[in-house]
Amino acid sequence: METKESSGCAVMDWLLEGGYEKGVITTIYGPGGSGKSNLLVIFIANSLKGQKVIYVDTEGSFSLSRFMQVCGKDYKKTLEKITFLKPTNFKEQEAAIRKLEGLVKQNIGAIIVDSLTMLYRIEMDDEDSKTVNKSLVSQIRSLLEIARKNDIPVLVSSQVYADFEDKEKTNVVGGTIIKNMSKCLIELRKSGPNRVAIVQKHRSIEEGKAIMFKIVDEGVVEVEQEPSKSK
Repeated sequence: METKESSGCAVMDWLLEGGYEKGVITTIYGPGGSGKSNLLVIFIANSLKGQKVIYVDTEGSFSLSRFMQVCGKDYKKTLEKITFLKPTNFKEQEAAIRKLEGLVKQNIGAIIVDSLTMLYRIEMDDEDSKTVNKSLVSQIRSLLEIARKNDIPVLVSSQVYADFEDKEKTNVVGGTIIKNMSKCLIELRKSGPNRVAIVQKHRSIEEGKAIMFKIVDEGVVEVEQEPSKSK
């Protein structure tokens, strides 16, 4: 039995040595415009061998025009295999996650939540943090249980915020909750016109493994880095 599902692109398949792991949660995090949603769209367009996917879109970030670019002329056929859930607040997100257990029985090959933490972040500003954190833990546990029971990859994206003590560092929204409950953490950074994907946590891949890529019409392609010149 295969333990990984291809990411749909050579860049991420190389980084993750075959693709996204089944039965676990993979979190992709980074600043706005770093490529999180692009990687998720590429995964749907080029992987899953015809299986369906559930896409929980909390940010309204799914771009049909981008999807058409990546899929090409067969985009309608691929679009038909996506079940969209579009919560607009954290309580609706909680309900959407609960709903997944019933939906996942319908030949579902993967679950995507883009993003898991935007509505959480908004709720944290308005409600008691203990209650909100408890809900986030419950949602992630549900996603993890679904991943394990159905042997499918669950991909979630997350926002970041600046570290006040170290301006060069960014922290994932959701903090230790996200870090502890995700078996794979991939950080995305901007580097001029390019992007860098870095493995920050994985069960079998060394932390710090990285690859530079750029976003193109067809998806993403690796950017070859020039070797540093010795003095």
